[in-house]
Amino acid sequence: MKNFSKITKSVLATAMLAGLTTQAQLIDEKDVTVTMDLQPVLQLEMTTPNQIEFIFDDVVEYQAGIVQYAATTLKISSTVNWDLYAIARSQGNIGANFWDQEVSYGNTNPNAVNELPLSLLELKQSRANSADGAATGTYGDYSGAFTSYSDGSGTSGQNSIYVDATGTGTPPGLDNKYIAGHSGTTGVVGDDFMPGGSYLTQTGAASDFYYNIDYRILPGLPATFPMAYIADGTTSEELTKVGATVNTSAFAEPGVYTMYVQYVLLEDQ
Repeated sequence: MKNFSKITKSVLATAMLAGLTTQAQLIDEKDVTVTMDLQPVLQLEMTTPNQIEFIFDDVVEYQAGIVQYAATTLKISSTVNWDLYAIARSQGNIGANFWDQEVSYGNTNPNAVNELPLSLLELKQSRANSADGAATGTYGDYSGAFTSYSDGSGTSGQNSIYVDATGTGTPPGLDNKYIAGHSGTTGVVGDDFMPGGSYLTQTGAASDFYYNIDYRILPGLPATFPMAYIADGTTSEELTKVGATVNTSAFAEPGVYTMYVQYVLLEDQ
């Protein structure tokens, strides 16, 4: 009985000690604040040669034009609603809306004109603008196929690149072309802007975040650039119609000319 009593007392003492230990548990707490700053991101990746050349040294090339297929690839990533457009620019050594003349081959013919409109450059995008519902002009994008001409006056201005008449780089308006999205405030997805997303996650032929751009120049015979059109593609800028005085005998002065295409990705407002 003595042994049992000692064991019982020992067990009770151990249980009481365990209870006291549990009741005396210490807790210390400290907090750290975590902040997250989600900056809006607009990212345009462009793959293209540093210089795209059009060399016209054959009569057939003048008449049929030259096309540079998929010369530029555009990839878009954005966390906000966005628009994408192209605008023709030059250094302005002839005029804000004309190609820069780098070399003249010395043609003394009085009808030889070196004021070549920027709009003579044509673009074709690989996928139609799925958000051009806000457009009020004749053409909402550059998705139409390059057209030919039969009478020398031109048949369409649907691919002529957008040119800001002021020469200051003003974005296209409702009646001008956008590659994706458009100028406007309708607030309807698929109407006047493209929703956020990325070419990294939305791939394939149906992607609105990936575009191949073809370029064409068609001088014509004589070289008057009949496919050059301004604004919404309703007014021709071929050389015989440029300026206040129409010169039906005008043609492009032989030489080397340069301009550049500026692609602009911006948040839709």
